[in-house]
Amino acid sequence: MRLSTKGRYSVTAIMDLALHQDSGPVALADISRRQNLSLSYLEQLFAQLRRHGLVRGVRGPGGGYCLARTAEAISVADVILAVEQPVDATACGGEEDCDAGERCLTHDLWAELSGQIQTFLAGISLAALASDPELLNAAGPE
Repeated sequence: MRLSTKGRYSVTAIMDLALHQDSGPVALADISRRQNLSLSYLEQLFAQLRRHGLVRGVRGPGGGYCLARTAEAISVADVILAVEQPVDATACGGEEDCDAGERCLTHDLWAELSGQIQTFLAGISLAALASDPELLNAAGPE
């Protein structure tokens, strides 16, 4: 079980947005530069984040992206689920057919772990992450 780069990059990019949007919409080119992420990849990720109502685009000069809801109302789980499937530790994707079509001996263990991960990520808001002094140092200047 691994969190994909798509999920990790999405959380990184939306955190950068949350930390820098006070002065107005944030251009993806700025996020790309600060976080060393591909601009074309960010465009794909932000299209998905926009479809899920997490960010909104602002057109025109000085345009870019803003959070569509408050940072307190967006969890890390929201961001990850917007760009990929839920983190799942079971070998069967929750279908209970992991052992030659039957439920395996340890299915409940892995299903519980998946639930704990989801609960953990759902309990962390962007605002909570933004309040971490180490994260503020790593965010970089405007």
